[in-house]
Amino acid sequence: MNRRVYLAAVGSAVSAGLAGCSAVTSPFENDDPCDGQGCTIGMNRNAFLPDEYEASVGETVVWKNTSEAIHTVTAREASLPEGADYFATGGFEDEQTAIDAWHESQGGKLETRETFEHTFEVPGTYTYICEPHVNAGMTGQIIVSE
Repeated sequence: MNRRVYLAAVGSAVSAGLAGCSAVTSPFENDDPCDGQGCTIGMNRNAFLPDEYEASVGETVVWKNTSEAIHTVTAREASLPEGADYFATGGFEDEQTAIDAWHESQGGKLETRETFEHTFEVPGTYTYICEPHVNAGMTGQIIVSE
């Protein structure tokens, strides 16, 4: 086989192999995966979309896993305003229990197209993470005002 034929074959194989990789990031073509999808915050492989959201007291925020990866929504207890309820997929009562459950049995996982919702009753800034992707920087904030 001559060099040109070999390079063409390898290039075609690599291109074909990578063609499906974009679907892993998000099955949506635009930057707003919740557009018409019944959610407030979507997810791609390593990010919440949007990663910052402004809500009003009493508003219910709906997260939807709009990617092919498994995710969690896990509040950071240290960031919760005084008197605010803790929230995490799986209904855990505190951050450590949510994190432990993920590492023991993927507890609290949000699979593709599944949703999680929380109603914010206390104004302030809430930080949350995706436990399996926190090291990749998958964090978000909800800023709740009166």
